[in-house]
Amino acid sequence: MPLQSELTMDVGPKTTNQVPACCSARYNLALLAFFGFFLLYALRVNLSVALVDMVEPNISLAKNTTSNVCPEHSSTRNVPRNTTGEKYSWDADTQGWILGSFFYGYIITQIPGGYLASKIGGKLLLGFGIFGTSVFTLLTPLAANLGVGYLIAVRALEGLGEGVTFPAMHSMWSSWAPPLERSKLLSISYAGAQLGTVVSLPLSGLICYYMNWVYVFYIFGALGVLWFFFWMWLVSDTPETHRTISHAEREYILSSLKDQLSTQKSVPWRPILESLPLWAIVVAHFSYNWTFYTLLTLLPTYMKEILRFDAQENGFLSALPYFGCWLCIILSGQIADYLREKQNLSTVCVRKCFTLIGMIGPAVFLVAAGFIGCNYALAVAFVTISTTLGGFCTSGYSINHLDIAPSYAGILLGITNSFATIPGMVGPVIAKNLTHNNTVGEWQTVFYIAASINLFGAIFFALFASGEVQDWAVSGYHLHRN
Repeated sequence: MPLQSELTMDVGPKTTNQVPACCSARYNLALLAFFGFFLLYALRVNLSVALVDMVEPNISLAKNTTSNVCPEHSSTRNVPRNTTGEKYSWDADTQGWILGSFFYGYIITQIPGGYLASKIGGKLLLGFGIFGTSVFTLLTPLAANLGVGYLIAVRALEGLGEGVTFPAMHSMWSSWAPPLERSKLLSISYAGAQLGTVVSLPLSGLICYYMNWVYVFYIFGALGVLWFFFWMWLVSDTPETHRTISHAEREYILSSLKDQLSTQKSVPWRPILESLPLWAIVVAHFSYNWTFYTLLTLLPTYMKEILRFDAQENGFLSALPYFGCWLCIILSGQIADYLREKQNLSTVCVRKCFTLIGMIGPAVFLVAAGFIGCNYALAVAFVTISTTLGGFCTSGYSINHLDIAPSYAGILLGITNSFATIPGMVGPVIAKNLTHNNTVGEWQTVFYIAASINLFGAIFFALFASGEVQDWAVSGYHLHRN
């Protein structure tokens, strides 16, 4: 602890005076990563919008009955739209397989992605992960023409490519992010994911409406390939290998990470899997994603079947929750590092407080969503507040891997993200089985389950999380405090 405390006191003031953030190599990395994750999520969600136009209108998306609790108030637009895109007769089950196939590829490469990043570096892995996803996105219209099996295979391959990206990014930040700037740098880079959702949802709808659904895949895919060339040209795995980094910045980063990184070649798998602080992150990550996917996939259905208003008719309203989350991620990253650096709050205190806000807040508003009657404005407000508050978790459990084991952050994220992908696969299925009759009571049960899981995850993290570098994660097994 004394060594780390002296280091923090010595290095902290130099951040602003001698190593400015503006135009620095580490913030350039954060900005490029921001655009990378922006495109990554645009590539992930664009199919859910395009699929509406890819399927013949007479194929029913769902056999569930619509509740008559609320009056109908959807409006149909009479604006002429492009109808030249190919149509396919895929039933609801087939569409479910197409949309779900992404996650089956995504979950496979989480832990291998973290391990590979620690061996070959995150630059190549993240770069080729997004490049591969972009190429398969460009092939999506061809795959759809060849048959549904080809489309499912292409989506699963996209999932394989995206699966390595978050562990690779975490692995890179273990070499690039000074401890007192972690929240800021990581929140900037990962905020791109939320903004990608904000932009691509309405934009994909407009492209389908005025052009043709194939251009959704061609435009975003081409942008992903273009980003890849900038990434490979401008980014380095470590400060030591960066071509244009200033001497002052290189020394600042390296000295701030001194004694936090391990030099041992083998991965300490057993201590990792026995680490309670890691399982605290696993439980929090799983719980948060259960609520996140409930909001992402089921609230539009709730609005349509119970409130009888199709949220997809207004691209701005469907994207509003993610815009709120994006803002919250950016701001919470700044606040978290301010509290740690200027107010001397401990790392573990900041991580726990931000996780509690980011998990209990959404749970409360999720339960409230079941009791709003037919008030559509309130429904939009609740889902926006719920998703926005979830942004606090980015400076909570989401980057805690780097606090407890910087050298193995990529592997740790691979482990937690593997568990956190499961809610995306099983959550909507369970909810669908609980809402056969689309009654208000059935939907309240869905929201209760999601909120309870979130509450449990928040409490578990608050009890067992740590802000210290674990003894198995540093050379010589010394314990240092952030």
